[in-house]
Amino acid sequence: MSNKRTAFFISDGTGITSEALGVSLLKRFDQIEFEKDTLPYVDTIEKAEEVVERINARAEIDGARPIVFDTLVDDDIRKIIASSNALKIDVFGAFLGPLTEELNAKPSEEVGRARIGESSGYEDRMEAINYALHNDDGARTKHYDEADVILIGVSRSGKTPTCLYLAMQYGIRAANYPITEEDIEDQKLPATLKNYREKLFGLTIDPERLSLIRHERKPNSRYATMKQCNYEVEEVELMYRRERLPSMNTTDYSVEEIATRIMVQCNLQRRC
Repeated sequence: MSNKRTAFFISDGTGITSEALGVSLLKRFDQIEFEKDTLPYVDTIEKAEEVVERINARAEIDGARPIVFDTLVDDDIRKIIASSNALKIDVFGAFLGPLTEELNAKPSEEVGRARIGESSGYEDRMEAINYALHNDDGARTKHYDEADVILIGVSRSGKTPTCLYLAMQYGIRAANYPITEEDIEDQKLPATLKNYREKLFGLTIDPERLSLIRHERKPNSRYATMKQCNYEVEEVELMYRRERLPSMNTTDYSVEEIATRIMVQCNLQRRC
């Protein structure tokens, strides 16, 4: 069996659902390398036939059947995709059957595409993204009273991507504030943050990983040395313990996992 396979994520919409679920499942097979191919808006017979040719060609090249995850609604299109030389996993089919039986109702066959302004969830998400962008890296602090959570940590510990993910995925208003060398030397929580203790969540990271990340940003700088990284991480972790702030080490976690843990530990409720 080849340790390299191709995975297709096929949808008559954006493909986000099939890709998200498919990637989550494939991560369980870390001994296999997957080449991923997302094909959105497969919504006609002609497009479906082209996709089948593409899948079959890939099967020949790889010498192994591709894995196909789909969230297709149209039965005729699904049948065409099913004729391909692949292991086909019908994402909707796995769940809609039991739900139809339990609810005694037929699911809609309309392709599910979110439209701008269609729901309050969209507005919440856009407002949260704007908030994260305008309250990044301590740039503005006067709107911290509007924050659901304020992430703090040393530079390059994962604050900005986590804030944006919280905004995009959950509609959470997340600000972030960098703990600088000056803050560490004072060994006090920055005055700006004192009134928002209940909203603070600390991020930390292994010094070795931090040094690698900083070298990519500022090669051969004092900022990126192991000595500096060790010092900052040790001192900021001491601050978290002294101030009794919730925190986590981001080294071995994806941004999705970091955000989920913050949601749970801070008891945040998603808005969208």
